[in-house]
Amino acid sequence: MLNFTQKEKMLLEDQKTHEQICVDKYTSYANQVQCPQLKALFQDYAKQEQSHLDSVNQMLNGQLPDMSQGYQQQNTQTTAQSQGAMANQADAVLCNDMLMTEKYVSDAYNTAIFEFVDTNVRQVLNHIQKEEQQHGEGVFHYMMNHGMYNPQ
Repeated sequence: MLNFTQKEKMLLEDQKTHEQICVDKYTSYANQVQCPQLKALFQDYAKQEQSHLDSVNQMLNGQLPDMSQGYQQQNTQTTAQSQGAMANQADAVLCNDMLMTEKYVSDAYNTAIFEFVDTNVRQVLNHIQKEEQQHGEGVFHYMMNHGMYNPQ
Protein backbone atom coordinates (compact mmCIF):
# COMPACT_ATOMS: atom_id res chain seq x y z
CA MET A 1 0.00 0.00 0.00
CA LEU A 2 1.45 3.33 -1.06
CA ASN A 3 1.36 6.16 1.43
CA PHE A 4 1.85 9.67 0.11
CA THR A 5 2.67 12.98 1.69
CA GLN A 6 0.11 15.73 1.29
CA LYS A 7 2.28 17.31 -1.41
CA GLU A 8 2.59 14.03 -3.31
CA LYS A 9 -1.19 13.54 -3.21
CA MET A 10 -1.69 17.07 -4.51
CA LEU A 11 0.78 16.47 -7.36
CA LEU A 12 -0.98 13.22 -8.30
CA GLU A 13 -4.35 14.98 -8.28
CA ASP A 14 -2.88 17.60 -10.64
CA GLN A 15 -1.58 14.87 -12.97
CA LYS A 16 -4.98 13.17 -12.83
CA THR A 17 -6.57 16.38 -14.06
CA HIS A 18 -3.93 16.79 -16.79
CA GLU A 19 -4.41 13.23 -18.00
CA GLN A 20 -8.21 13.60 -18.11
CA ILE A 21 -7.80 16.75 -20.20
CA CYS A 22 -5.45 14.91 -22.57
CA VAL A 23 -7.92 12.04 -22.95
CA ASP A 24 -10.75 14.49 -23.62
CA LYS A 25 -8.75 16.60 -26.08
CA TYR A 26 -7.34 13.71 -28.10
CA THR A 27 -10.76 12.04 -28.25
CA SER A 28 -12.53 15.23 -29.27
CA TYR A 29 -9.86 16.28 -31.75
CA ALA A 30 -9.79 12.82 -33.37
CA ASN A 31 -13.45 13.43 -34.25
CA GLN A 32 -12.72 16.90 -35.66
CA VAL A 33 -9.61 16.45 -37.81
CA GLN A 34 -9.85 16.01 -41.58
CA CYS A 35 -6.80 13.81 -42.15
CA PRO A 36 -7.40 10.08 -41.55
CA GLN A 37 -3.77 9.58 -40.46
CA LEU A 38 -4.05 12.34 -37.87
CA LYS A 39 -7.35 10.90 -36.68
CA ALA A 40 -5.66 7.51 -36.11
CA LEU A 41 -2.73 9.17 -34.33
CA PHE A 42 -5.03 11.10 -31.99
CA GLN A 43 -7.14 7.98 -31.30
CA ASP A 44 -4.00 6.03 -30.41
CA TYR A 45 -2.78 8.79 -28.10
CA ALA A 46 -6.21 9.02 -26.43
CA LYS A 47 -5.90 5.32 -25.51
CA GLN A 48 -2.41 5.88 -24.12
CA GLU A 49 -3.58 8.90 -22.12
CA GLN A 50 -6.39 6.76 -20.68
CA SER A 51 -3.74 4.26 -19.61
CA HIS A 52 -1.82 7.10 -17.91
CA LEU A 53 -4.99 8.24 -16.16
CA ASP A 54 -5.64 4.68 -14.97
CA SER A 55 -2.07 4.49 -13.59
CA VAL A 56 -2.44 7.77 -11.71
CA ASN A 57 -5.77 6.62 -10.28
CA GLN A 58 -4.18 3.34 -9.16
CA MET A 59 -1.49 5.26 -7.31
CA LEU A 60 -4.06 7.54 -5.70
CA ASN A 61 -5.77 4.33 -4.51
CA GLY A 62 -2.50 3.19 -2.94
CA GLN A 63 -1.47 0.68 -5.61
CA LEU A 64 1.65 0.70 -7.75
CA PRO A 65 0.72 0.16 -11.43
CA ASP A 66 2.32 -2.74 -13.30
CA MET A 67 4.39 -0.92 -15.92
CA SER A 68 5.46 -4.16 -17.63
CA GLN A 69 2.09 -4.08 -19.36
CA GLY A 70 2.23 -0.38 -20.09
CA TYR A 71 0.90 0.97 -23.34
CA GLN A 72 3.86 1.33 -25.66
CA GLN A 73 4.27 4.10 -28.18
CA GLN A 74 4.02 3.10 -31.82
CA ASN A 75 5.82 5.35 -34.25
CA THR A 76 4.29 3.75 -37.34
CA GLN A 77 1.68 6.49 -37.53
CA THR A 78 4.16 9.33 -37.87
CA THR A 79 6.54 7.69 -40.34
CA ALA A 80 3.76 6.73 -42.75
CA GLN A 81 2.80 10.35 -43.39
CA SER A 82 2.82 11.68 -46.93
CA GLN A 83 5.68 14.13 -47.25
CA GLY A 84 4.88 17.74 -47.99
CA ALA A 85 1.10 17.40 -48.01
CA MET A 86 -0.69 20.70 -47.68
CA ALA A 87 -1.90 21.29 -44.18
CA ASN A 88 -5.52 21.70 -43.33
CA GLN A 89 -5.63 24.89 -41.25
CA ALA A 90 -8.14 23.52 -38.74
CA ASP A 91 -6.00 20.39 -38.25
CA ALA A 92 -2.95 22.62 -37.76
CA VAL A 93 -4.67 24.52 -34.95
CA LEU A 94 -5.57 21.26 -33.17
CA CYS A 95 -2.02 19.94 -33.62
CA ASN A 96 -0.56 23.14 -32.19
CA ASP A 97 -2.85 22.87 -29.20
CA MET A 98 -1.85 19.25 -28.57
CA LEU A 99 1.85 20.02 -28.94
CA MET A 100 1.49 22.85 -26.42
CA THR A 101 -0.50 20.56 -24.09
CA GLU A 102 2.11 17.79 -24.26
CA LYS A 103 4.89 20.28 -23.46
CA TYR A 104 3.00 21.45 -20.38
CA VAL A 105 2.06 17.95 -19.17
CA SER A 106 5.61 16.63 -19.64
CA ASP A 107 6.98 19.57 -17.67
CA ALA A 108 4.47 18.96 -14.87
CA TYR A 109 5.62 15.33 -14.65
CA ASN A 110 9.23 16.48 -14.51
CA THR A 111 8.45 18.65 -11.48
CA ALA A 112 6.41 15.91 -9.79
CA ILE A 113 9.12 13.27 -10.23
CA PHE A 114 11.51 15.27 -8.07
CA GLU A 115 8.97 15.56 -5.25
CA PHE A 116 8.27 11.85 -4.66
CA VAL A 117 10.02 9.84 -1.97
CA ASP A 118 9.28 6.35 -3.35
CA THR A 119 11.67 5.32 -6.14
CA ASN A 120 9.07 2.99 -7.68
CA VAL A 121 6.56 5.82 -7.95
CA ARG A 122 9.24 8.01 -9.53
CA GLN A 123 9.83 5.28 -12.11
CA VAL A 124 6.13 5.07 -12.96
CA LEU A 125 5.92 8.85 -13.35
CA ASN A 126 9.08 8.83 -15.46
CA HIS A 127 7.60 6.12 -17.70
CA ILE A 128 4.45 8.19 -18.21
CA GLN A 129 6.51 11.33 -18.86
CA LYS A 130 8.53 9.51 -21.53
CA GLU A 131 5.32 8.54 -23.30
CA GLU A 132 4.08 12.14 -23.08
CA GLN A 133 7.32 13.23 -24.75
CA GLN A 134 6.77 10.60 -27.45
CA HIS A 135 3.29 11.99 -28.05
CA GLY A 136 4.79 15.45 -28.47
CA GLU A 137 7.37 14.04 -30.85
CA GLY A 138 4.68 12.26 -32.87
CA VAL A 139 2.59 15.43 -33.19
CA PHE A 140 5.74 17.43 -34.05
CA HIS A 141 6.72 15.00 -36.84
CA TYR A 142 3.17 14.96 -38.22
CA MET A 143 3.17 18.77 -38.29
CA MET A 144 6.62 18.98 -39.85
CA ASN A 145 5.75 16.39 -42.53
CA HIS A 146 2.57 18.26 -43.42
CA GLY A 147 3.98 21.76 -43.65
CA MET A 148 2.47 22.87 -40.33
CA TYR A 149 5.76 23.35 -38.52
CA ASN A 150 9.15 24.49 -39.75
CA PRO A 151 11.86 23.93 -37.14
CA GLN A 152 14.40 26.15 -38.95
